Amino acid sequence: MFAELNELLGASPESPDAGKFTLLRDTRTDGSFLVHHFLSFYLRAGCKVCFVALLQSFSHYNIVAQKLGVSLAAAKERGQLVFLEGLNGSASDLRALFDFVRVSLTPAGRDSWKGPVLLVDDLSVLLSLGAAPVAVLDFIHYCRASVCYQLKGNVVVLVHSNEDSEDEENELVVNSLRHHSDLILWAEGLATGFCKDVHGQIKIIKRLSLRQAAKQDLVQIYQYKIQDRNVTFFAPGLSAAVL
Repeated sequence: MFAELNELLGASPESPDAGKFTLLRDTRTDGSFLVHHFLSFYLRAGCKVCFVALLQSFSHYNIVAQKLGVSLAAAKERGQLVFLEGLNGSASDLRALFDFVRVSLTPAGRDSWKGPVLLVDDLSVLLSLGAAPVAVLDFIHYCRASVCYQLKGNVVVLVHSNEDSEDEENELVVNSLRHHSDLILWAEGLATGFCKDVHGQIKIIKRLSLRQAAKQDLVQIYQYKIQDRNVTFFAPGLSAAVL
């Protein structure tokens, strides 16, 4: 996990939130560093994690996790991590996928893990596998109802997004999920293109209006640079290279 991101979010693995739906969104960039952050964060927090990995293999995620000080293989072995590799097409049946998630995260008698967590990377893949947008949204609705509300856990999903895209189905899913999110982390590529000292911009949206209609959402904007074992964040225009 990335300590600076925890600070920006006011999060700590010693006391993880419960009942939250977090949307990770990327546009013109690769937001997978956010997936790796939350995966390592919740494992370090002692949560039971069901990871539906639709984009990469287990070995890929494990290599990155090791750089962040977490062993996915060890987490699987001790029963803390349930890993579903969707590259083999096993995620195409959404009803069966929901049943898998529910069974994986429902506490057994001897479980001593903290709240359960569902992590999905990335939801857009389900659309490319032929799932209808309504079916994908229903899947997430049932996962939220089960994990966030019944089990008092958390759901974190990544979706790719391109506002200029003609992929209306994907944008329908993104916009619908945005309205139901407690927290949105939106990573965007720089409008000016590639820069070796600044890799992108992240917009952190805390959806205060979701819980209290009278409140305004809190929006923070930072730029970031991805390093081998860390990600640094800074206010726009305040990169160390600029200063």
